[in-house]
Amino acid sequence: MIRIRYYLQRAFTLRENETSLVLLSGLLFYTLMTSYNILKPIRDTMGLAGGVRDLENLFLFTLGAMALLTPAFGYLVRRFRREKFIPLAYRFFALNLVIFFLVLRLSDEGSLIMIGRVFYVWVSVFNLFVLSLFWAFMADGFGFSRSRRVFGIIAIGGTLGSMLGSGVTRLFIGLLGEANLILISILFLEGSVWLVKYLSPRFRAAGFHDEGIHDKPVAKTDGGGPLAGVSLMFRSPFLGGIGAYIFLYTFIGTLLYFLRSDVVHTLVPLRDARTALFADIYFWTNTLTLLGQLFVTGRFLSRFGTGVALVSLPLAIAAGAVLLGMTPTLAVLVVFEVVRRAGNYALVKPARETLFTLVDRNVRYKAKNFIDTFVYRGGDAVGALVFKLLGILGIGIAGTALITVPLSLIWGGVGVFLGRRQKRLAEENHD
Repeated sequence: MIRIRYYLQRAFTLRENETSLVLLSGLLFYTLMTSYNILKPIRDTMGLAGGVRDLENLFLFTLGAMALLTPAFGYLVRRFRREKFIPLAYRFFALNLVIFFLVLRLSDEGSLIMIGRVFYVWVSVFNLFVLSLFWAFMADGFGFSRSRRVFGIIAIGGTLGSMLGSGVTRLFIGLLGEANLILISILFLEGSVWLVKYLSPRFRAAGFHDEGIHDKPVAKTDGGGPLAGVSLMFRSPFLGGIGAYIFLYTFIGTLLYFLRSDVVHTLVPLRDARTALFADIYFWTNTLTLLGQLFVTGRFLSRFGTGVALVSLPLAIAAGAVLLGMTPTLAVLVVFEVVRRAGNYALVKPARETLFTLVDRNVRYKAKNFIDTFVYRGGDAVGALVFKLLGILGIGIAGTALITVPLSLIWGGVGVFLGRRQKRLAEENHD
């Protein structure tokens, strides 16, 4: 074990007092992403049961669910400490999964479409709330100075969990069925609860968050109501920029997601075959992500900083969209989506999460959650409506892909603003 720790410290430039916490944080991300990625291919298959056009409505329902849950989350943050409300939230979602397991076991074929719609919306909500809490927890525990070095390493745990989750579904969907796979997801989610409880006091004892930074965060709150996160985002240009960046990411991603779903629905008619295809897409996404996290993420962020990382994905998507517009086939769509997702998970996601290390702790759990959930799904919903409009206008794969090019350039401009703003704030907050 000592030798393993030594090699990890050498390979990832970890310090002695960081290693255990980084490994445990990576393990926490591993269990969360395993749980989610077992459900993800099942969700996509259930969402397609009623046809691609039904997905557009499901995105709107997901946004509505976010609008209802955001105030409840704000109340939870005000009332409980992180040691209490993060496990409480995770166990709430685990209880929901138990209900879905029972419903699927007791339902007949005629009710699967309606159950699938509910499950699709629920998993879309589950994903964002669970991961938003995780990254807020990490920002709270490690702080700004360490986040750019260790977030990429921690993300490796999530990638390995994603690979395991999608692999489990790919291998056992025919043997176990959807309902029994949900039980496996619950076990990993419960493991996450115990890891949060174990990590919380150790983060507090380490005191990483406050090292080298004055108490001058970009935005502060003295409490506020359940909707405090909304007002915080609109009051702060920095938080507003983060919201705009995430909105554009999901808006563009949704257009590409619907393109892929439309083609898969047409060319792959069998339910289990669709689930297997989606699992394959996620597996190769995670494989490419892992390679990036092992050899690129930490070194890239340390050398070039957050701003360059945030701009890289929009520029790559703009170039890929041009290629897709010229060669609009399923193979190109699938490769494009794998590269897009891997670029986000390997580089942009860790970079984006470092932005929240410079905000007040209450802001981190309020504004961040609003941005990561409601704003994120808002981009999805608007993207779904725009895709529907493009379909009415008769614009196909090539035309839709080319529309994303100028949007990606605007998105990159927001990334430039955030990178410069973070750099200036970090200089102001350090000695």
